[in-house]
Amino acid sequence: MLIFIFIGGCILFALAYRWYGAFLAREMKLDDARPTPAHTQRDGVDYAPTPNAVLFGHHFSSIAGAGPIVGPILAGMAFGWLPAALWIVIGSIFVGGVHDFTAMVLSVRHGSRSVGQICRTLVNPFTYYMFLLFVLFALVYVVIVFLDLTASSFVPVTAEAMVNDATRLAAKQGGVVATASLTYVVLALLYGFATNRLRMPVWAASLVFVPLIFGGLWIGEMFPLTVDHLPSLFGSVKNFWCVILLLYCLLASILPVWILLQPRDYLSSYLLYACLGAGGLGLLVAGATGQAPVQYPAFLGWHDAQLGYLFPALFITIACGAVSGFHSIVSSGTSAKQLRNESAARVIGYGSMLVEGVLALLSLAAVMLLAGKSSQTPIQTFANGIGHFVSVLGLPSSLGTTFGMLAVSTFILTTLDTCTRLARFLLQELLGLSSRLLPRICATLAVMIVPAFVVFQEIPGPNGVLIPAWKAIWPAFGASNQLLAALALVVVFTWLRRNGRRCWYVGIPMIFMCFTTVTALAQLAWLNMRGAGSAFVGWVSLVLLVLALVVIGNAAWVLTRRLTPPTAPPPGA
Repeated sequence: MLIFIFIGGCILFALAYRWYGAFLAREMKLDDARPTPAHTQRDGVDYAPTPNAVLFGHHFSSIAGAGPIVGPILAGMAFGWLPAALWIVIGSIFVGGVHDFTAMVLSVRHGSRSVGQICRTLVNPFTYYMFLLFVLFALVYVVIVFLDLTASSFVPVTAEAMVNDATRLAAKQGGVVATASLTYVVLALLYGFATNRLRMPVWAASLVFVPLIFGGLWIGEMFPLTVDHLPSLFGSVKNFWCVILLLYCLLASILPVWILLQPRDYLSSYLLYACLGAGGLGLLVAGATGQAPVQYPAFLGWHDAQLGYLFPALFITIACGAVSGFHSIVSSGTSAKQLRNESAARVIGYGSMLVEGVLALLSLAAVMLLAGKSSQTPIQTFANGIGHFVSVLGLPSSLGTTFGMLAVSTFILTTLDTCTRLARFLLQELLGLSSRLLPRICATLAVMIVPAFVVFQEIPGPNGVLIPAWKAIWPAFGASNQLLAALALVVVFTWLRRNGRRCWYVGIPMIFMCFTTVTALAQLAWLNMRGAGSAFVGWVSLVLLVLALVVIGNAAWVLTRRLTPPTAPPPGA
């Protein structure tokens, strides 16, 4: 059964790329004779034509994050693996892939502007400002969350806490991840210099630096950073890493994309491909030899005590594993500025989402091995699953588990630096700032003020125990991420309709996502404001719900008017 689900999903993804991807490319009228903004606005900082292999690695690393790992595992344990598997495959092909691809093409046809800024032309300025502020707020929140998660993955266990094999392994894993991640940053700087200043071909540079990436794991194993090597800040080594990561985000945001962000994501993508390859191969061998029996139930019921009813909880929880609003910001924020020709949008936009679907299925496979609900975190469940699959290939299980943890940390870090840069883009758009160095620095510092304050704060949780501040409002942001996907589809749909184009392939996912997210936010607002949870979460959900209805209502009003193209539409619109 495990082999059937995984291979069947991969085959469907391959067929979807070949046939449905080709259909989407025809419908969006991709034309390589039309120069992309990477050429027409090339500045060597944000706009830079990039080879498909490099941009695919950058884009895939940026959109993956922890979402396709955490979401499928949580949803699978709550409702059973079958509903999760069905939504991952169907959602990735017909919703998430369409969302990512069309948002990228929309941006390219409008000078690589963000979906939010394009909303101003297609709908009205009021909706534009509402949309842009919401996206900026969401990105800043993601920076806060991923700062905390990345710093936590770097923190080794203290010597006093290492009382058994599990805590000793956790201690080593934290140190290995920290050392390896720092090694990758150095390798990225060297790779960027080699390919852009020494004019080293991408294939030659890859032959040199990709093996070094895996050598970084060996360096981490040999020289893991322990508590003895690190200073304590505000009483915690984790806070020290938070400061280091804030400085890293500043550099990743203001430096030209070819120096750090693009090469680090490209090189790190090979680590992620290796995780997919080793995990997938081990899964197949384990399934064929009977070493990975499916023990978890296929279906548990329509309601979960923690997540609620299957609809809308399943479609909100899985998020990046099937569709994610954050992807539209990456597609229209960084990737659209680096697309060297329009046909690459199918490879980068649609293809990356399908590969992420493969990762989501691999994550779900870790749940299928469980005999019952686990008390471990989703990241630990994923790492243990990778460890089991790798052990089938004859490698130590502990090495596979550490490798899985490192892959997750790499996903998180790439999303963190991309989010910071995207937030800087949006603030510059909102304030009309130029792309010169000083405005880039000022915009980045402005974006990082709130994360720099909140990431060090703890507040009482529902049971009175102190928790990181971001966790208090976490329930509202699964729905808000999917809301962003719904709103991006609304903007794409409006663009297609105003230009007299067929748009059912966008309209159907748009309607489903709008209905799903509005239902989820209404439930959150109602339950939390009635005292079943946090009143603050209830008010946040209510504000997001009102925002969604405003944007959807404004778009509907525009579409009921005479459907004529905007004055002087951009070329190719």
